[in-house]
Amino acid sequence: MPMLDIKDLVVHYGGICALNGVNLNVGQGEIVAVIGANGAGKSTLMKTIVAVKSYTSGTIMYKGMPLPKESYKVVSTGITLVPEGRRIFAPLTVRENLLAGAYTRWDRHHINQTMEEVFALFPRLKERINQRGGTLSGGEQQMLAVGRALMAKPDLLMLDEPSLGLAPIVIDMMFETITRLNREMGLTILLVEQNASIALELCHRAYVLKTGEISMEGTGKELLEDPRVQASYLGITS
Repeated sequence: MPMLDIKDLVVHYGGICALNGVNLNVGQGEIVAVIGANGAGKSTLMKTIVAVKSYTSGTIMYKGMPLPKESYKVVSTGITLVPEGRRIFAPLTVRENLLAGAYTRWDRHHINQTMEEVFALFPRLKERINQRGGTLSGGEQQMLAVGRALMAKPDLLMLDEPSLGLAPIVIDMMFETITRLNREMGLTILLVEQNASIALELCHRAYVLKTGEISMEGTGKELLEDPRVQASYLGITS
């Protein structure tokens, strides 16, 4: 049974159909990527899973149960989303931002333990623990956004465009960290990414979303080698 199982998902913005009959699943321990052009519906998919956006029809099952339709309840099921554009709390310090991510937890000892795990992943955050989030660089803010999500101790981590606006060296570091979270900590990851090449290289499986519909799916390797994906998303022509 998949950890996350989406069937026939339809989402509208007014009279516009943003997602049309999407079928997608994520198995425990997998990294699954969703790639597609701007406006394909990738962020809408992520927002719908965490109940920020409501859906017209279809089902979203998590660990065999329907996901709650209230966003605050979704976090308590073990799903966290790192949204597009990071959206950290700019006036708060690094420490305060991280603690905000642990709002569903109560054991102070375990919260502090998780914070140390985040600092082990992102040592730069520990160096800036008392610095306001809004004064960090783009790369540091992305580290903070991921760290904040990890403070909830999720079973499924969702990342919406984690490479957006970052320098190449920071992108490489971020995706190395994503790989570590999966391989070393067993974290299941659903990743939405415009940078198709890097997403397909690290994922186990992937879906191509095109104007609200899944147009292709397969392993990362299969899609990397597919001429249609190469032409449309990797800039490779035969």
